Amino acid sequence: MSTTAPESGEETHARVRDAAAARDLDIEIRPRPAAKSLQEAAALLGLDPSGIVKTLVVKRSDDTFLFALIPGGRKISWPKLRALVGVNRLKLPDPDVALAATGYERGTIVPIGSTTAWPVFADETIRGRRIAMGAGAHGYSLFVDADELIRAYDATVADISEPE
Repeated sequence: MSTTAPESGEETHARVRDAAAARDLDIEIRPRPAAKSLQEAAALLGLDPSGIVKTLVVKRSDDTFLFALIPGGRKISWPKLRALVGVNRLKLPDPDVALAATGYERGTIVPIGSTTAWPVFADETIRGRRIAMGAGAHGYSLFVDADELIRAYDATVADISEPE
């Protein structure tokens, strides 16, 4: 059992900012009111719903992980992602496993500042856009140029999603 207290939002944001700076990545973290739907969240942020990108932690059978960046209104296409990764089995881990793998709670996960630099797979539809994603703490969004994020993390870009 861990006796370490969880990070505050400020500590988490410092970790995110430091990690972004180390990769020469320009980010903006903004407070975001709670939203009841993707459409409401997009309206609050002044974006198209597809401009909100979920960072999903995906577990491989060998107990390693990867990040899948999926735009709003879409979901992972498991057959496409398995084929790209070259495995027969992938799954979303339990929230506590995702926290242990990244240092972030579900709903706040972002590759930037993850406690482990897992490989990043980005859906091709995020290219060429400024996107919003988790910021490591609840109640905040991180804004970043998707192409710069892809460059900074040497992400594999492919068709890995399908409409929800």
